[in-house]
Amino acid sequence: MKRQTVRKALLLISLLLFPVTMWYFSPYLIIQAASEHIMNGSFIVFCLMFVCSTFLGRVWCGYLCPAGGLQECALSVNNKSSKQGWRNYIKFVIWIIWIAAVVVTFVLGKNKVTINFLYMTDHGISIAEIYNYIIYYGVIFLLLIPAMIHGRRAACHYICWMAPFMIIGSKVGQFLHIPQLHIEADKSKCISCKKCNSVCPMGLDVAKMVADGNNSKCSECIQCGACVDSCNKKAIKYSFKWK
Repeated sequence: MKRQTVRKALLLISLLLFPVTMWYFSPYLIIQAASEHIMNGSFIVFCLMFVCSTFLGRVWCGYLCPAGGLQECALSVNNKSSKQGWRNYIKFVIWIIWIAAVVVTFVLGKNKVTINFLYMTDHGISIAEIYNYIIYYGVIFLLLIPAMIHGRRAACHYICWMAPFMIIGSKVGQFLHIPQLHIEADKSKCISCKKCNSVCPMGLDVAKMVADGNNSKCSECIQCGACVDSCNKKAIKYSFKWK
């Protein structure tokens, strides 16, 4: 099977499992658990995202994220590239406010520090009661509407609370010179067909980044490899070692 077929299948499976896994990505549940000095499932998952991103970049976003899978389903509604720029920083504002709330809540919390990965789940299942579907569909619309209005993976660009963990982790990995999975290009082989632009699920101007020679450290790249697989001239490739 081709890599993109496998990638899209993994995203679809992740999306179908979202009612089971949603609490493990919950920003609110971390705050609630912090008030009781509990390190819950979402706290552990986000920490793992940060650590793994130091050497894998945003692979999670490209291959396993249920929110990403949902937005790629929305490509059939709006396949335009979402606008880049100041909107990309909204997610960092949301993230900083949220992390501050977690820290303050933990400082003011009570009890001994404990670990409970299955906190507030029903035997590990997130959506086990009818009223929880109100929250579930609220999250679905929160992620789906930006993509339908603004284009390719707009929620990833603008409001995703998970992306900053991996963007910061990637930057830390680069700063420490850790071998890290990334996309590199040889602009001498590029014929400017711009097929890479048409297949990028994040709607990035890959062709311009190749021409400018700065594609390898783009924080919005999710390492999906769609541009790699679409380039007939092999001008774009995966790499672990930085040039």
